[in-house]
Parts: sequence; C-alpha cells; structure tokens
Amino acid sequence: MHFMTALRAAWQRRNSLLCVGLDPYPARFPAHLQGRPDAILEFCKGIVDATADLVCCFKPQIAYFAAQRAEDQLEDLIAHIHERHPDTPVILDAKRGDIGSTAAQYAVEAFERFRADAITVNPYMGRDSVEPYLEYADKGVILLCRTSNPGGSDLQFLDVGGGERLYERVARLVANDWNASGNCGLVVGATFPNEIARVRRIVGDMPLLVPGIGAQGGDIAETMQAGGTADGTGLMINSSRAILFAGSGEDYAEAARRAALETRDAINANR
Repeated sequence: MHFMTALRAAWQRRNSLLCVGLDPYPARFPAHLQGRPDAILEFCKGIVDATADLVCCFKPQIAYFAAQRAEDQLEDLIAHIHERHPDTPVILDAKRGDIGSTAAQYAVEAFERFRADAITVNPYMGRDSVEPYLEYADKGVILLCRTSNPGGSDLQFLDVGGGERLYERVARLVANDWNASGNCGLVVGATFPNEIARVRRIVGDMPLLVPGIGAQGGDIAETMQAGGTADGTGLMINSSRAILFAGSGEDYAEAARRAALETRDAINANR
C-alpha cells in the first residue's frame, strides 16, 4: 500500500494524529529487561503493542539501535509491526543525506532491508541526493524543512532572496518540483508554530511530521492551529520520551499507553 494511503487511513480509522517515536535508551529500561540481549526489541514491542490503536504511525530512530549494535532488532521490530499491526505505517527516522550513488544504497537499506514505509531525509544536498528515495513511489519521503532544534535557525532561517527563508525554499521545491508521485512530506518542529503556518501555506495539504512536543516544549494547541488541514488532519505529531518512559517498572507499557492516550486526546481536543 502507498504510504500516504496508509497514513490517511490511519488518521481516520484511529482518530489520531499521534506518532510515537521509538528511541530506545537501555539505561532507562525497567529492571526486568536490563541485561537481556533482546532488551531493545522487547521494550519496543511492549510500547508498540500497548499503543498501536492510538497512533497514526510509529517512528523508530535508527541511531538508538545502531549505537547498541541492534540493527537486527530494528529489523525484527518493523517486521513485528507489519505482522501484528499491518495498517500502521512505519517511518524510519534516519535523516539520510548524501550523493546520489550513496543515497541509492541508503534507500535500499531503508526500504528493502528494514522494510520501512517511509524515511526522513536531509534535502540540503539537492535533488540528486533525494532522487533515489523518490524512485520508490509507494514509499514516503519526509524531508527536513524547519527542524525543532534551536540551532536549526543557523542555516534554515537564512534569507535566500526576496525575503524568502531557506526552509521556505525547501518547502516550495518539495511541493512544486519533487512530489511527482505524491509521496513527500516535511519535518517542521512544534517549537516554531509561526514557521509551521508559513510552511502550511506553501505546501497545501502535504503531510507534516512535527517533532518537539513533550520534552522539547512544543505546544499542541499552537501546533494544531498552525499546521492542521481543513479536515483536521495533515499532521503526524511525534512524542517519544514522554511516552516511552512514562513508567519505569514492569507496567511500563501500560504507563506508555496512558501517556499516549492523554496525548492523542489533547491533540484531538484542538482539532
């Protein structure tokens, strides 16, 4: 199924714009998982199975797996999601960005090895560095635009002519030139609601992946007002640590579910 078709179906079926980020940090795992060789997989499966009916997508961050030499557990986790929750798209948060021939290998890694439904990509090397991902027409390509970190302003807010900021140029390029297969989205941080609104005006109903609520301090109401589409969708609002580590005991998955439900309901209250 096309990533965008699956995403739109999840928005409607689950009544949810919540994306749960899977950033496993073993030092914060419950005691009963500590020291297990499959701890990352088991922790994440617990979160996934407890929250799948509350989310529109999951977003595993590859660095948290690779740093622990756990790429095989990432493969198994995505396979688990596809098997147990087949209508829930998976975004591989990899933020890849390299020349075309190398990008082609990263695309194989994301879509053929890990079997992700979408990937985050850094567009700042230009179209040829993004083209290998775009060639997978049924997969989502979610490009960094206005990121949630404070240092994003160092480059993304530069004036590139006529008062247009660099992040706005990226949004315009993606919407007008790169989205021929209708499989593109943009990353815009909840910490910058004014910029979310500017991006929304440029790209129309294109989906926006919005990190930065919860631990980073982004406001849900401001995010929805700035980025929601006319039908009350258009956003994948990510929360990671606030959900993953809502509990620290054997009931961590139940605590994660409560946190996810609270977050989803707070989002829906502002739709």
